[in-house]
Amino acid sequence: MQRNKQTSIVKIDPDRVDKDKVEKIADILGKGGIMAFPTETFYGLGAHALIRDAVESVYRIKNRDPGKPVSVIVSDLAMFERIVQPPPPVFKTIAARFWPGPLTVILRAVPGIPEDILGPDRTIGIRYPRVDWLRALVKMLGAPITATSANVSGEKELYDPRDVKRAFAGLVDLIVDGGRTPGLLATTVLDLSGDTPRIVRDGQIARTVLEEFLE
Repeated sequence: MQRNKQTSIVKIDPDRVDKDKVEKIADILGKGGIMAFPTETFYGLGAHALIRDAVESVYRIKNRDPGKPVSVIVSDLAMFERIVQPPPPVFKTIAARFWPGPLTVILRAVPGIPEDILGPDRTIGIRYPRVDWLRALVKMLGAPITATSANVSGEKELYDPRDVKRAFAGLVDLIVDGGRTPGLLATTVLDLSGDTPRIVRDGQIARTVLEEFLE
């Protein structure tokens, strides 16, 4: 893929919310731009999840199979409720204990959510992170953003901004440099879209801990 974009670098302190920088990032995403950004796990590739061209760009940059869904980040439970069908009763307990945090929950999406980001049976994976600046960004944008990892499909996830710059400079519009992320483990993924809760991927929240709340 040609590296023909002029990539901006915005340095942030991930432990505080800089309103001016958040506004700048939101403006880029609102115009269909793509960013690489730090999360509580690894770096991710973010785009306005309801702008189809932007989502397609994320897939191209990652060389990701179009049939594989990407999860999204919401700013709060109000945004979460706007994009999913009513969750099962166990969700309330799970959310109270593990959200915000490194847990992706899969549920059925409401009508109108673009097919590009959805999985089988119109399911969608949703993250509600504990990162304040990221939640502030999504709230300012007024829409969820993609949360797929910042790597080429099949390659390792990245936690060092220097590696992110080497991999994506010229391919994305913006790299948000928040220093090294914790890395180690990705989010735990819990599927609540069916009749029985199912842990799809082990991650930062241990399976044994999560299972206590699913019994």
